[in-house]
Amino acid sequence: MGTDAPRTRRHRGLSFLIGLLITVLVLGVAGAGFGWWTVQRSFPTTSGRIDVPGLTASVTVYRDDAGIPQLVAETSGDLFFAQGYVHAQDRFWEMDFRRHVTAGRLAEMFGESQVGTDSFIRTLDWRGIAEQEYAQLDDESRAYYEAYADGVNAYLGERSGADLSLEYAVLGLQNGAYSPEPWTPVDSIAWLKAMAWDLRSNLGDEIDRALLASALPAEEVAFLHPDFPWGAMPTIVGGPLAAAPAASQVTPLDEAGRPIVASETAGGDSATPTGESDATAPGHLAALSSLARTIDGVPELLGPEGGDLGSNSWVVSGALTESGKPLLANDPHLGPAMPSIWTQMGLHCAVVNDACPFDVAGFSFSGLPGIVIGHNDRIAWGFTNLGPDVADLYLERVEGDAYELDGTMVPLTIREEVIQVAGGDPVTITVRSTGRGPIVTGIGSDFAAVAETAPAASGDAPEGGYQVSLQWTALTPGTTAQAIFALDRARDWDGFRRAASLFDVPSQNLVYADDSGTIGYQAPGKIPVRKSGDGTVPMPGWTSANGWSGMLPFDQLPSVLNPPAGYIVTANNAAAGPDGPLLTKDWDYGYRAAGIDKLIRERLDAGEKLTADDLLEIQLDTSDMNAQQFLPLIAELSAGLDGDAARGAALLDGWDAKAGADSAEAAYFAVFWRTLLDDMFGGLPEESLPQGGDRWFNVVGTLLGEPENAWWGDGGRDAAIAGALDAAWGEASELMGGDAASWTWGELHTLTLTNQSFGESGIGPVEWLFNRGPYELGGGSAIVNAIGWDARLGYGVDWVPSMRMVVDLGDLDESRWINLTGASGHAFNPHYDDQAPLWQRGETRAWPFTLDAVTETAHDTLVLRPAG
Repeated sequence: MGTDAPRTRRHRGLSFLIGLLITVLVLGVAGAGFGWWTVQRSFPTTSGRIDVPGLTASVTVYRDDAGIPQLVAETSGDLFFAQGYVHAQDRFWEMDFRRHVTAGRLAEMFGESQVGTDSFIRTLDWRGIAEQEYAQLDDESRAYYEAYADGVNAYLGERSGADLSLEYAVLGLQNGAYSPEPWTPVDSIAWLKAMAWDLRSNLGDEIDRALLASALPAEEVAFLHPDFPWGAMPTIVGGPLAAAPAASQVTPLDEAGRPIVASETAGGDSATPTGESDATAPGHLAALSSLARTIDGVPELLGPEGGDLGSNSWVVSGALTESGKPLLANDPHLGPAMPSIWTQMGLHCAVVNDACPFDVAGFSFSGLPGIVIGHNDRIAWGFTNLGPDVADLYLERVEGDAYELDGTMVPLTIREEVIQVAGGDPVTITVRSTGRGPIVTGIGSDFAAVAETAPAASGDAPEGGYQVSLQWTALTPGTTAQAIFALDRARDWDGFRRAASLFDVPSQNLVYADDSGTIGYQAPGKIPVRKSGDGTVPMPGWTSANGWSGMLPFDQLPSVLNPPAGYIVTANNAAAGPDGPLLTKDWDYGYRAAGIDKLIRERLDAGEKLTADDLLEIQLDTSDMNAQQFLPLIAELSAGLDGDAARGAALLDGWDAKAGADSAEAAYFAVFWRTLLDDMFGGLPEESLPQGGDRWFNVVGTLLGEPENAWWGDGGRDAAIAGALDAAWGEASELMGGDAASWTWGELHTLTLTNQSFGESGIGPVEWLFNRGPYELGGGSAIVNAIGWDARLGYGVDWVPSMRMVVDLGDLDESRWINLTGASGHAFNPHYDDQAPLWQRGETRAWPFTLDAVTETAHDTLVLRPAG
């Protein structure tokens, strides 16, 4: 991926090279005969008629020329049965792989290399929590999950092995005994735990603050984790700023073009509030470093954790649109995967009534019934990650099988988990939990040992061995599993809010629009109220004065209906002002939200009425606010530069700060930015090195106004910038050649769509089977077109707009959508990657919704009939 491929933090690179090598030989030698038959044999039947046991009436599956299915059924049960069947047709390997992740059973498929991952997932007990949630479902929701599972299993009754997917042919040569089990409703619900894990908000920041505290004073830790810039960036509730900052004014400039930053900005609150120093002292850092490495290795199926992982979603009132009806846009930013994390689908009752209330289309997860993001015939909704602080770490003093609490040794809750290992002996692990949650350090031999001695930094810290426990809202049963159905059939704002109240984990920003002209926003979710501290650093676990006292009531969570501005923007920025309930201290810093707000206001100020095309154009904006805050200063310094630094400044002179794929300036600025970050912060602990996105835009933007700050090095700000300009020219020349006119950002900033299971096998021909790309891209971190990259690792793409959609409530058939890859999970199927080039170019597809539009655009029609 690009020049320096990002270190993946999703599950890739499975260790079964002998089997893969055999597969390469088989497919390579067989050529167009047996090999091509093996590839194609799993392609689903998409036209004609199939008799399917378990249906009560026929279901029609219409597919357009991209293979996107729209299902029409007589009953809700048959509708979800057919959804399970069609998901299995298109994506069963993906579904099977995901359920092994969420159950901690990857080693059953891939051998001993996955025991460490399984150990961590078993410790968190995603599957066990899902079982409890299934038991608590209302009867109607349980029936939907069971119908979905019956549909999956009906398809499994027709096929097995390589007839299901090419991946089973590959796996069979290494693990011939493997055969997929029947699907269960718990398999579906457990996927929600993976979604919650990947969107768990600030756990990485919490660990980072603690690790930084070992090397830096508290005020510097706080400086590197600045507060949200209240008043300078828009919040969701309260509307846009009265005078929202133009992109070039994120950091104010004086008459000479130098950034002005208030001196108090560099200070801020201590990162280590009173009473928390015990849990961040250096003697405990081995435990936290071990946990950071463990978390980094856990499959993150939605993408890498961090402040730059987010989404854009906004809604515009009909008073501001050309049609007179609302428009809603959404593009969730998640980790790229092959196939895409999403699968597009429509679910339609032939007659919509109380007995069959669904008429909905949008983006679903394979393995999960219902539509997660999209619209029905009355309302539309979009998601971005709210990002509240819902996970806390505690340092626990553990002796044997007990932990200290208020001066008393309390027995740990202990259970054993047996991990079956393909080609090896079973592995038994012991999971230990405090009253707050599981011990998450020291799991098995794959993880480093925790610190054994207490720190000397605090006289009241007890002596003994230490471990780290995790308290997380997703480790108690919730109601998200039924929220999706409630969203899909909501008819108005009140119904939408009732559905949102069930969406407890992960907490999301939900934007809303309906055909009556109403727009709104609601933040749902379980968000803890803390007895002490603000959740920014690990807390001592040996006192009951720390911990959670309860959850914020739903009615206290941010919400807005028909705001005066006529539009609502959410981009992971702060949901409300600083005076409300504490949701988190680690918001996205608002660069994307400010950019979207600015682009909307520019059109409105020009007297324009917004259209769906306007919203699609905004989604593709590549304005780089970080570059904008540097360019005036670089221009001022240019007269005193020479050599390569002068050449770099000359290249940037006159640049519009847009990070297009064909931009030489964007390529050079990215190299400059990465070089500068390494020069300034390369001495930080490895886990704390700059990722390069919104937090670092803020930190370095503040330092631009402090030219003698020690972070710049001995020569000060101007020398540091000149040195980075010089070094970046040399690196850019090495990467892209000596002719700067031929440089492009897309040459460095590439995306390879990588299969989650086989995509990094280490054997080129096998990766060729399942991966696609590279695709040259523009955009960047904390840019509206958020095609992000990690400055610690290189310039390759690390997270992307996983889909894009714009819903037009004036005419639902005029809505637009695009997926990252394609509808199919079968390599070499025409719809495996057919949407990727469109996505790359910023194009979208028509989104037929009404039955007339669906049938008119149908390319294939399949009728599923009751057997017998």
